[in-house]
Amino acid sequence: MLREVLLSLIGGFGQSLKLFCYTLLGALPLGLLVAFGSMSRFSPLRTAVRGLVWIVRGTPLMLQLIVIYYGPGLLSTRGNLWGGGSGGRMLAASVAFIINYACYFSEIYRGGIESIPRGQREAGQVLGMTGSQIFFRVQLKQVYKRILPPMGNEIITLVKDTCLARIIAIYELTYSGQAYIKSHGLIWPLLLTGVFYLLFSGLLSWLLRQEERRLSYFE
Repeated sequence: MLREVLLSLIGGFGQSLKLFCYTLLGALPLGLLVAFGSMSRFSPLRTAVRGLVWIVRGTPLMLQLIVIYYGPGLLSTRGNLWGGGSGGRMLAASVAFIINYACYFSEIYRGGIESIPRGQREAGQVLGMTGSQIFFRVQLKQVYKRILPPMGNEIITLVKDTCLARIIAIYELTYSGQAYIKSHGLIWPLLLTGVFYLLFSGLLSWLLRQEERRLSYFE
């Protein structure tokens, strides 16, 4: 039984890890674009982006998952936008997670960018540097160091939030452990599920601490 449970949990963890990676790959760059939009000098764009961030951060991720997965099919006569099977559910979940975490990341990016002294930008302009050169050559590494701790917290939260994908029937880690309560009346597989989360979160925490130490030369 233990071998069966472990194989099932490893399969569920694979789905959770896939959603985790898809989310980071999409949300990290998108969040930076959203941050630039929220700081734009063009007022309509700034207002629209900040409104979107307010809506996404103010509503539960589970609700967003349900709306994004079921909404297009209910509003259109063409059926489910995402397609059938586990691939369609994973695509819908990835889109929901990317949008949600991009909005959270955007506020972290914005705080980090705005924390850099304005004098650095002015000095760069005096030296004839463009705005993009100032950001990528002067400010980016400083911003990276300042946003790493709060960004790390969000990444650890993402590990646990992947369990919400079960609401649209993605067979992720928690779903795998809970299945044994219904089929065999066993609680220990669900407890073993917690071990998977703890180990993965612990590994990520260690990697993030190592990265913070690597950046200590900025102090």
